[in-house]
Amino acid sequence: MFRLPVSSGILLSVHSFTAILMLDIKWIRENPEALDEALAKRGVAPLSAGLIALDEKRRQHIGRVQEAQERRNAVSKEIGKAMAGKDSATAEKLKAEVAELKGFLQLAEEEERRLDKELTDALAVIPNLPLDDVPVGKDEADNVEVRRVGNIRNFSFEPKEHFEIGEALGFMDFERAAKISGSRFTVLKNRLARLERALGQFMLDLHTGEHGYMEVVAPLLVNDATMFGTGQLPKFTEDSFRTTDGRWLIPTAEVPLTNLVRDEIVDLKELPIRMAALTPCFRSEAGSAGRDTRGMLRQHQFYKVEMVSITDAESAIAEHERMTACAEEVLKRLGLPFRTVVLCTGDMGFGARKTYDIEVWLPGQKAWREISSCSVCGDFQGRRMNARYRPEGEKATRFVHTLNGSGVAVGRALIAVMENYQEADGSVTVPDALLPYMGGLTRIEAA
Repeated sequence: MFRLPVSSGILLSVHSFTAILMLDIKWIRENPEALDEALAKRGVAPLSAGLIALDEKRRQHIGRVQEAQERRNAVSKEIGKAMAGKDSATAEKLKAEVAELKGFLQLAEEEERRLDKELTDALAVIPNLPLDDVPVGKDEADNVEVRRVGNIRNFSFEPKEHFEIGEALGFMDFERAAKISGSRFTVLKNRLARLERALGQFMLDLHTGEHGYMEVVAPLLVNDATMFGTGQLPKFTEDSFRTTDGRWLIPTAEVPLTNLVRDEIVDLKELPIRMAALTPCFRSEAGSAGRDTRGMLRQHQFYKVEMVSITDAESAIAEHERMTACAEEVLKRLGLPFRTVVLCTGDMGFGARKTYDIEVWLPGQKAWREISSCSVCGDFQGRRMNARYRPEGEKATRFVHTLNGSGVAVGRALIAVMENYQEADGSVTVPDALLPYMGGLTRIEAA
């Protein structure tokens, strides 16, 4: 049975992970062309030459340090022999050399830390390498649809957008939310608040009761090492909120759930570890000015059910398909039309090797909008977290493979339900799957 790791209580800085490189520098030295070709698919300029030069500079310095240490040890022994032979002149000369070597080694230690940091910083911002079957492209226009499920409803009236429905009902208040918090916040009230709560509960019950995920309640505030482990730091510092005491509000439950195995060697028999959590998520939405400013599509705070899987190398691809199917099942049960697309190389997230986005149909917008993103990350996060497992019959350990997926975004599910189940009189019919959670309510109407 999976047991949560016990914290040592020591907070490591991001730069203390020097030995845990995000991409294996040995592999880069041996496969520079492969690295540059993979990065080119993601629109990233060639980096292998610069990385290898940094690594060579660091290795040469380490070699000089080792030579100096060996010489210091040898000279120390020679001092003993000179003292025993009462050759004070030679002994003093050798002592001077030892002092010089000691001074060099003290400065060299600082230089080694600097070179370590330089290489680590360079590797820390390199995105993960895409799998071979990921379509090559620049942006979302090059994503490839793999399936479409459900029928788009034909309305006898012009369907409204969710914020029009919510405000008319009197249960969605953006003005008061802005008064107390600013833009990109929403106050839900009364029956809409209950509907959102019902959605989150339904999703969590489905994943834990039928899909085999273990429910976890994890911290919403995390430290630097935790954000680094899943790839939020250092590249996406501006996309997250930081507290005055140096902690971070989680942008997704992927962050604390995945890090539960950080610095652990997991028993192979415990894999796969499947976890799910319903949490608020906090994002600064840096760079999204002017996008989705109306309504609650793009918020600083929103609820999401997150699924995380920790697997061995051989199981990760199959687990990715399984996880995506679990997310799709949420929308099937809710009766929401959706399509699943595989993201092209230019549209994938930083830590992903392959990603499926599930897009739900919003009749008010007359558009498909993302409601879930399921990614397989390979050992990218495992390396950053130093999370390992030992294959059966082997002495050496390997880094775990990680996956994460929305199961699904609760706020966007609320939007989809409101728009797809709206009626001509402004009410919203409650989907059958949510009726057990609604206390007898079958329709959302104005109070």
